[in-house]
Amino acid sequence: MSDGPDQHDPDVVDTLFTYFDRFMDSLHDRVLRPIMLAGRFVAYGFILIFLALVVLSALVIGFVRFSTIYLFSHHVWITYLVVAALCIGGGLFIWRKRRPVSLRK
Repeated sequence: MSDGPDQHDPDVVDTLFTYFDRFMDSLHDRVLRPIMLAGRFVAYGFILIFLALVVLSALVIGFVRFSTIYLFSHHVWITYLVVAALCIGGGLFIWRKRRPVSLRK
């Protein structure tokens, strides 16, 4: 009184789908997952860089307005002089930290 083939015998189609599933899992883990992680890294990096530029711009604008109104009593040229001195000082600091190409690794 059996309804069909023995339930313990694996079907050929089930076996092929099992092998195909394992192959696709290994393909996903070895190839596609690193590509997706790299894509996420690049996308989040661009978002963070853009956000940092927006925040830096807002801080510079806020500093210029604050110093023009409260520190130098509407003498804008003094504010520009201070901002320029800060930028030049930062640039000189970065320039001093550089190394010749032959010493870079």
